[in-house]
Amino acid sequence: MSTGGHPEIDTSKPSIARVYDYALGGKDNFEVDRQVLASMLLIDPEIPTVARAHRDWSRRVIRWLVERVGIDQFLDCGSGLPTMENTHEVAQQVDPDARVVYVDNDPVVIAHGRALLEDNPNTRFVNADLREPQKLFRMAGLVDFLDLERPAALIQCGTIHHIDQLADQQAIMRQYVDTLVSGSYVAMTHVHDPADGSEASKLAQRIEAGYRSTNATTHWRPRHEIETLFAGLEIVPPGLVALPRWWPAGPPNGDLDPIYDIILGAVAHKP
Repeated sequence: MSTGGHPEIDTSKPSIARVYDYALGGKDNFEVDRQVLASMLLIDPEIPTVARAHRDWSRRVIRWLVERVGIDQFLDCGSGLPTMENTHEVAQQVDPDARVVYVDNDPVVIAHGRALLEDNPNTRFVNADLREPQKLFRMAGLVDFLDLERPAALIQCGTIHHIDQLADQQAIMRQYVDTLVSGSYVAMTHVHDPADGSEASKLAQRIEAGYRSTNATTHWRPRHEIETLFAGLEIVPPGLVALPRWWPAGPPNGDLDPIYDIILGAVAHKP
C-alpha cells in the first residue's frame, strides 16, 4: 500500500526516475524524459553506462549488507521505478524475511509501487518526500513495518545530489543519521566533479550544464563536499570510490572510462 496523497502525472515535465528508467531500457517514460536523455547523450554517449553502474553497485551493496553484516531491514529512498533486481529482490534472495520500505513521491513510481507490493508481505511502499525525514519517520507505513530500534540500512542511491544546496543536503542527511540506531548503515551515491581540470571534470561540468537547462537542481560536487554528507558515520572499505571500484574483496583490474569518475559511492557504518 502507499500512504499520502495521489499527485497527478505531469507529462510536460521530465522526471529523474523516468529518465533513469529510459536509460536502463525501460518503457515507463514519456517523450519529455526521452528528450532529456537524448540531450545528455549528445554530451557523452556512454551516459547510460552510469545508470547500469548504479544498478550493479546497488546489487553488490545490498548483498554485502545482508550476507556479511546481517542487515535484514532496508529504507530505500527515491527508489525509482521497479526495474529488475530492486533492493527487495536482492535482499530477499539471501534472506526471505528481509523487510524493505521504498520511499518515493513520483506518481508513476507510486503506481508501480502499488503493483509491486501486491504479493510481497515483506515489502512496502511509502509515498513521501525524502527531503523531509522527520515527517517520513513518523509515517505509519514506515514505523509499523520497520523496527527502528534495531540496525537498518538507509539507501540513498542517486537521490541526495538532486537537492540544490549543500547545507540542505547536510541537514537532511544529519536527520537520517540521527534517527538510525548504532549498528546501522548508510549507502549513498553522489555525482562527482573532480574539479582538477581533468577530462572527467570537464565532462561533469558539461553534463551538469545540460541538466541545468531542464531546470534540474543536480550538483556535481568535489569529493570533500560529498564526504561531509557522511558526518557521524564511518565509511567502510574501499571508501568513497567510483561505482565499479566498490568491491569489498578488492577493486576490479584495469582502467575506467572517465564517465565512471563523475559519480562516487560509499557505504558507511553508524558506530
